[in-house]
Amino acid sequence: MDTISIIGGGGWGTALAVLIANKGNTVRLWVRRKELAEALDRERVNQRYLPGIALPKSILVTSELSETAKADILFFVTPSTALREVAASLAATCSVRRDTILLSAVKGIESGTGSRMSEILASTFPGHPIAVLSGPNHAVEAANFMPTATVIGASQEELGNKLQRVLSTRSFRAYTSSDIVGIEIGGALKNIFAIAAGIADGLGLGDNSKAALVTRSLAEMARLGLALGGKRETFQGLSGAGDLIVTCFSRHSRNRRVGERIGRGEHLTEIQNSMRMVAEGVPTARSAKDCAIRLAVTTPIINEVNSILYENALPAMAMERLISRAFRPEED
Repeated sequence: MDTISIIGGGGWGTALAVLIANKGNTVRLWVRRKELAEALDRERVNQRYLPGIALPKSILVTSELSETAKADILFFVTPSTALREVAASLAATCSVRRDTILLSAVKGIESGTGSRMSEILASTFPGHPIAVLSGPNHAVEAANFMPTATVIGASQEELGNKLQRVLSTRSFRAYTSSDIVGIEIGGALKNIFAIAAGIADGLGLGDNSKAALVTRSLAEMARLGLALGGKRETFQGLSGAGDLIVTCFSRHSRNRRVGERIGRGEHLTEIQNSMRMVAEGVPTARSAKDCAIRLAVTTPIINEVNSILYENALPAMAMERLISRAFRPEED
């Protein structure tokens, strides 16, 4: 049986640990803060990030990063802004074997470099087998064993099949794909569009408005995703349309809630200071806009989300600009 470590003790990292441990695996779960690791080990519940979910005894909680290194499979489930630092710290232990599989379950695009999360891992751990995980996967539902589907991206079919066997349960169904780029881009961009959908909710716009916004978001996701090297069919799948739908409509979506609060008049700094977990769409919005400019791709929704987040644009005016853009064919 494979030895498994999960780097990141937020809601999704904890949920993955629960899912894998319930299959009979021993899982090491790394939590950055020592006091939180001690609380999880003592209370056997992640009250801060995944309340109400009991941690099986086979989940070994630690705040020592070096203790996670000697694993067959390493899951990275950190905030996107922390991945490079955490990966570098782990690499510095010189304890990760060359054949260890690295799987990124992080959804974001790095600011400044435009790097995808798997690219950060590949540059930090050259030569390692690398895969990605994405899909409409709210942690609380997956950890409560509600039927959930996800997609594993791996360039090698054998690697994807192996991870499919590790992750799949009676309630958590994993599919495979060779399109690592498309899976990562879909998982990253959907958070930006969820902020836009939340703003529409906060402004009190109707179902027609939100349906139009989400549909055009999918078109924009595919347009930028194709330019970045993804495949069109990927954006119609779990990490594209699937994740976009759940994140734009679900009560569990942090990014949608951030947008809703902005639409109701709250300031971004105030919202972020009140949150325990990161809304990945906030940093990714800026990174995605930079990518679109570099590739000369038209991204009006991403641009307007940026104008609201970083240029103090009024949400109602941003929505007005979107609806009043020049006429064009739907496929454009």
